[in-house]
Amino acid sequence: MASFKIEGGHKLNGTITPQGAKNEVLQILCAVLLTPERVVINNVPDIIDVNKLIFILGELGVKVEKLNKKSYSFQADEINLDYLESENFKRDGSSLRGSIMIVGPLLARFGKGYIPRPGGDKIGRRRLDTHFEGFIRLGAKFRYNEEEHFYGVEAHELYGVDMLLDEASVTGTANILMASVLAKGTTKIYNAACEPYIQQLSKMLNSMGAKISGVGSNLLIIEGVDSLLGCEHTVLPDMIEIGSWIGVAVMTHSELTIKNVSWENLGQIPNVFRKLGIQLEKRGDDIYIPVQESYEIQNYIDGSVLTVADAPWPGFTPDLLSIILVIATQAKGTVLIHQKMFESRLFFVDKLIDMGAKVILCDPHRATVIGMNFESSLKATKMTSPDIRAGISLLIAALSATGTSIINNIEQIDRGYENIEARLKSIGAKIERIEN
Repeated sequence: MASFKIEGGHKLNGTITPQGAKNEVLQILCAVLLTPERVVINNVPDIIDVNKLIFILGELGVKVEKLNKKSYSFQADEINLDYLESENFKRDGSSLRGSIMIVGPLLARFGKGYIPRPGGDKIGRRRLDTHFEGFIRLGAKFRYNEEEHFYGVEAHELYGVDMLLDEASVTGTANILMASVLAKGTTKIYNAACEPYIQQLSKMLNSMGAKISGVGSNLLIIEGVDSLLGCEHTVLPDMIEIGSWIGVAVMTHSELTIKNVSWENLGQIPNVFRKLGIQLEKRGDDIYIPVQESYEIQNYIDGSVLTVADAPWPGFTPDLLSIILVIATQAKGTVLIHQKMFESRLFFVDKLIDMGAKVILCDPHRATVIGMNFESSLKATKMTSPDIRAGISLLIAALSATGTSIINNIEQIDRGYENIEARLKSIGAKIERIEN
């Protein structure tokens, strides 16, 4: 178990290029199972969750070749389906929630897909019903071994059908979409997630010969095809990491340029930061953040307190609410943070309260933040990262705090952020990784 030692209170300065999008690449990697032909993926981030999935694909028999630091080729022409029922797979798959998305492609191409109950963040219940209900609608038979927590779906043939998803699940939509592209007939997925991740997956599948229309909307129409070809695909920059770097700049009074952010795929993110009073400049495809000594939260036009809440795309992503909450601790004004999707994701605020933040946890889903306008800085402390997004939020708080903080369980941060301490050091942060 490793820890970060952070000496807070230093101004930073420089340029950062965001990594490839974690939430996109986990889907894209699973899609390589849909074809026996070679698939090249560019802008792959070097993070724990992605590397775990690449390892699982290799164990499945996918030929994996690292072309350069950010690019890989994959060829799934000799798949070892026996691995799916091995003890090794039950161990490997259970440590990564993203492994659930291998089920759709395997079901579509080989007629069966298995998965142990996935792990990942400790942020509350993340049910899999949407995935399996979709597979069942396509004609698969579902089974669950309760003793081993092992799920399976099998089908001789999948058939297109109209379905209304019970929730606009991003991973659920991706999984059902990948299963549908090789089904007989036409599938309509209504209440589909329409995040840029799903748009990117759809564009990749279409480049492989799939027939998907409605991309970018909540109604996807898929005409099944007999087989898919190889392709080359480039992953978008990670919008969550972009929001995290904005948080770093703001909390440390720093001037920062974030390069090549793909502005058209950021959605509400810049607007929400601006509602907190944060200055962001669009310079080409870059974000420039000037030094700000203070920033004031905008109330609603009737004077009532601003609420920042998560919602399915094009609403605000839940993955950035932790960052918004930390930034709000030093804003001028008050904001209500409403985390609708996960009931455990706000529990990290007790660490911020220990650091001197004025936060009232109203219930598991809502927290009121009373900003201190930098009149009283956060105080350094020792803390533990409970999940990826809370972990980076606590790291941002520590960078702004007076004194030296220790963050334990930083493997959670490494799951989603590539080489974070070296990149922070490159812009002047005082951070050190300690192997315990």
